[in-house]
Amino acid sequence: MKDDFDFRSMLGTPTRRRGGNVVPLFRPRRRKKVARSGGLLSLLIPAIIAGIVLGLIIIQIDGAMPAWSLVGQDPAGEVGCVSPEVLDGDTLRCGAQRIRLSSIDAPELPGHCRRGRECTPGDPYASTSNLRSLVAGQAVSCSQVDTDRYGRAVARCSVQGRDLSCAQVSGGFAVQRYGPLIC
Repeated sequence: MKDDFDFRSMLGTPTRRRGGNVVPLFRPRRRKKVARSGGLLSLLIPAIIAGIVLGLIIIQIDGAMPAWSLVGQDPAGEVGCVSPEVLDGDTLRCGAQRIRLSSIDAPELPGHCRRGRECTPGDPYASTSNLRSLVAGQAVSCSQVDTDRYGRAVARCSVQGRDLSCAQVSGGFAVQRYGPLIC
């Protein structure tokens, strides 16, 4: 006599026997245990999200906040800069704001010319040095005319009434490009 009664034997379904016990042909899947990590990972993800949101807010506010070394900016787009930093032959920095001189293109410093672009020939160091000498220790006033694809303000800038774009072109340190230049 059998010690285990199995209804499947009555129905004609096959069974397997292991050591006298009836083992079903299918086994229910066991649920995998989800590992719960401690506090560090659960704090790290919200901190990253909060940092991204805060960064986006600062970027949006940054356009409305004046830079430290600006003398003033009126609604017409006039910017006065007490001590501008010359970045290259056609770009100034007034505080956090980068200003590109309008209508000109100066030779690029090594490593700054993108592949596939025809950069202006000439000595980039001489061009940068000339622009430094034009603005040395003097206040620069700029009138923004556009914004380029890099987010820089494109402006007509002058020192004591002398247009910097015209001075760079007439000295041979830049070429006229990107629009008309009226000197």
